[in-house]
Amino acid sequence: MKYSDGFTRLWPSVFTGISMVISVVLLAYTLKVLPVGSAYTVWTGIGAVGTVILGIILFKEPYDFLRMFFIFLIIIGIVGLRVIK
Repeated sequence: MKYSDGFTRLWPSVFTGISMVISVVLLAYTLKVLPVGSAYTVWTGIGAVGTVILGIILFKEPYDFLRMFFIFLIIIGIVGLRVIK
């Protein structure tokens, strides 16, 4: 979304919109398998982890041991929710 510059740039805005729609469609698909609370938590966690990782890669945001440790904990929580369904 950052590349869209507040939705003032066409192609980054289109890509952002398409990505959002795909994300919600995939959430709806997972609701067939997981309870809504678990599905939403996993969806949110994946979004948070993905955002942090892309921020580090694309925008040179800082990363250190504690940041990576807490991202790891989010991933463990996502996996745990998926395992227990």
